[in-house]
Amino acid sequence: MGHPTLLLLHGLGATAAVWDGVVERWPGDAVAVDLPGHGGAEPLRRYTFGALAAGVEVDPTRRYVVVGHSLGGVLALTLASGWFGLDVEGVVGVGIKVEWTGDDLAKAAALAARPPRAFDTRAEAESWAVKLAGLPGPGADPRSVVRVDGRWRAAFDPRAFAVGAPDAVGLLRAARCPVVLAAGEHDPMSPVDHLAALVDDPVTLPGLGHNAHVEDPGAVLALVDRLDLARS
Repeated sequence: MGHPTLLLLHGLGATAAVWDGVVERWPGDAVAVDLPGHGGAEPLRRYTFGALAAGVEVDPTRRYVVVGHSLGGVLALTLASGWFGLDVEGVVGVGIKVEWTGDDLAKAAALAARPPRAFDTRAEAESWAVKLAGLPGPGADPRSVVRVDGRWRAAFDPRAFAVGAPDAVGLLRAARCPVVLAAGEHDPMSPVDHLAALVDDPVTLPGLGHNAHVEDPGAVLALVDRLDLARS
């Protein structure tokens, strides 16, 4: 049996480029996409998990293992329901934030209501785009910024911050395939003990933070192998 096709879904504010290290290391086919309102993808009129999942445009005739980070992990679980026409044979969710306070939701709503910040230089906009994505270190996907009316801004649509908190319990119940949930040992947004309230065997990724897929692509790829254990 060959390697499954990976469908790679990034987190809020990022682009498909955050998966480059994973794509380079995977021996089979891998497809990384920009989510709606991110990178080169068109924005949505209203951001919901269902609308974002419906905006994932890939070949519907193929079978996928969906690997998602943070928001992308929520969308991976959403696609696993089968309601969106994709044949999903397994899901790996990394760094999914499952516990949301009232303050968390209020801050997200406030960010969604702000107009995009504009900068005089591309470098400033790229630096801001990296911060919005919560990524470590410098370096931005060229598609993460756009020029509008002579000034530069992040391509990310900040209205996506209003997507809200996921119904993680409901999504897991609806999933029609094996699911592996994991988080970095030092991930403040997705502590493994929060994931333990959802699944019996969440995986701790030693020494890693929220962006484990960028920090150590191999560690995230190793999670795909655990789906075979889940199927046995």
